[in-house]
Order: sequence, then C-alpha cells, then structure tokens
Amino acid sequence: MADHAPTPPIVLPDELRPADGRFGSGPSRVRPAQVQRLVADAQAVLGTSHRQEPVLRVVAELRRGLAELFALPDGYEVVLGNGGSTAFWDVAALGLVRERVQHVVVGEFSAKFAEVTSAAPFLAEPDARRSAPGTRTAPVAADDVDCFAWPHNETSTGVMLPVSRVGSADQLVLVDATSAAGALPLDVSCCDAYYFAPQKVLGSDGGLWLALLSPAAIERAGQIAATGRWIPASLSLATAIAASRQDQTYNTPALATLLMAAEQVSWLNAQGGLDWACRRAAESSSSVYAWAEARDWARPFVADPAARSPVVCAVDLADEIDAATVTRVLRANGIVDTEPYRRLGRNQLRIATFPAVEPRDVEILTSAVDFVVDRL
Repeated sequence: MADHAPTPPIVLPDELRPADGRFGSGPSRVRPAQVQRLVADAQAVLGTSHRQEPVLRVVAELRRGLAELFALPDGYEVVLGNGGSTAFWDVAALGLVRERVQHVVVGEFSAKFAEVTSAAPFLAEPDARRSAPGTRTAPVAADDVDCFAWPHNETSTGVMLPVSRVGSADQLVLVDATSAAGALPLDVSCCDAYYFAPQKVLGSDGGLWLALLSPAAIERAGQIAATGRWIPASLSLATAIAASRQDQTYNTPALATLLMAAEQVSWLNAQGGLDWACRRAAESSSSVYAWAEARDWARPFVADPAARSPVVCAVDLADEIDAATVTRVLRANGIVDTEPYRRLGRNQLRIATFPAVEPRDVEILTSAVDFVVDRL
C-alpha cells in the first residue's frame, strides 16, 4: 500500500495511548523539564551574546556534566562546535586523519563518513570494511591506516558495535556515538574521539557536535594544523578545542540547543549517571525485542541478539502487514515517528528507546501495534 493511501479509521482506546507518543530516533523526545529550562532562562540567555557570561556558564555546565556522565579520564576534554555529527565527519577528515582511515560500514551513516574521507583529495582511499544492513563486522588491525572509524550504534539499522582499542598507540580510534552517547556502556579510554549530536539521548535540537577527545586526538589535531593543510576555520578542530577551553564555540551556537542539552545531562547524572541510563534503555528495548519475537508476523531486524541496539529497535513486519499503514494509523492516534529509516526501504517499524522514553510507554506502544494489526 502506498504511503499516500487513506489511513484506516482505527481509533485506539485510551489505555493504548502512551503518556507521550514520541518514539523518534532523532529528533527524539524532549522532556517537559527541558522546555521549562528554556522558559526559566529565556531572558538571561536566549537572544544574548554567546561571548558573555550567561551563555559561557551554560556551555561550562554542559561540558562539566558530560565529563561527569562519561567519567572522563585525565587529559580527555569535551569539545563542541556547530554543524552536527555530519559536520564532524568533515572536521575529522580535515583535522584527525593524517593519510588513511579504516571504516567499518554497517549502515547509512557509517557509509556517509566513508564517503567523506574517500572524496577528500588530500587523503588516500579509505579501507572500508562493510557488512550487510542488520549485521555487523569489526575493525581489523592494519599498519597502513592512522585512524579506525566505526559507529557505536548505527541509527539507520539498529546495529550496535563494541568500543575497544585496535591498532597501535599512534592510530586513533574515532567512534560515531550520535545515537549511543549517554545510553550505551562505554570505557572512554578505549577511543580517542567519541563524538555525537544532541538530538538523540540528550533530547535537544540538532546543529551541534560534541566530542570527547583523548590527549592523542588533541595532539594530532595540533600536528595536522601545523602542517599548513588548508582547513576552513569553521571546520578546524584545533580552533574548536581552543574555543571550547573558553566555554565557547567558534561561531554562534543555537542557545536553546545548549540549554536543553545541559538540562538533559544534569537530569541523567541526577538519576544515576551512565549506568542508570543504560539500564533504562535496555529495559525498554528488551521489551520491544521480546514482543517482536513472540509474534509470528514480526521479528527483530538484527538477527544477532548481541548486535541489537538498546536505543534504536528495528522490527520487520511480515509482508502481508503493511508497515506504512501501521505507522499512519499510529500517527493518527498521536503515536509518532515509528517509521523505518527511509533509505533502508524495509517493511518495518523503528522505535527509539532512549532514556527519556518511559518503559511503560514502550509497553503500551507494542500493545497498540497489536491492536492495529488485529484490525488490519
């Protein structure tokens, strides 16, 4: 059935309507407390200079909160800049990769970073190790690369990869944590750049990148900048590091994004930090996967349980059940953003289970899907 077909007039009973119907994998659910923070700080922060004390305090709060959340080792720094994770791919290609990078490609977003380094005229063709969507592969130690890159969580497919050291001390490990940071277990010392955007676990708006950088990554950025490689100032990691040390960004950031992200990090730390957030996400995602496995018309897209994401649950539906119709009915009933990643082109649902999502809402959602499917 085409996406523009009429939506069946199925009405969910009140008990099958979650308290909050937002299940998007990004932008994700924003908690009311984050909106209240915007209201409370509106006059002091919104519409004011990002070079002055009120905004500097927000950036400092966010950086301190992330350092606490991830228990940053000595020498690691929280660095931020404008543009989101897609911009950080350019930042990394310009400022962290000397000559060649090995990519692990397990979906759309890990493929996009490989495309960036492949197109860079000053870099050698990357070593891209690919696996089919819904599966994963691993980096392999190699002497002819100076960086290894892979996603902690591939948002397009719901595949999770472990974060561990590979290669020698002079080879950097770059981990895309866009949908993972703050909800998947992490030993930060196992990587050199753990980078992400705030519109996933942090429940904020996009347009900002954040990175946890090791001393080796910071040193590499300085070394490359010193070679004279042409790097636009807005994409210069060395410039971003210097600005972040002053609790600033090189150019004007979205202040609402900073406020909501800082509020979310504060909330995560107050709840119990990364351990609490990981347990919460795992509780919700486990219920989704158990629900799918118990149905004869659904199954988890990622077959290997060890590779299944705890924050992005992709569930394939049987051919006779049109997922697009299911998601349209859910949307008409106030349950939104359960559609699959568009370019994957599968008959499936994609359900985010970030820490801000109440586990009870996830249980109600799966019951709502049962209700809709029964009536289709």
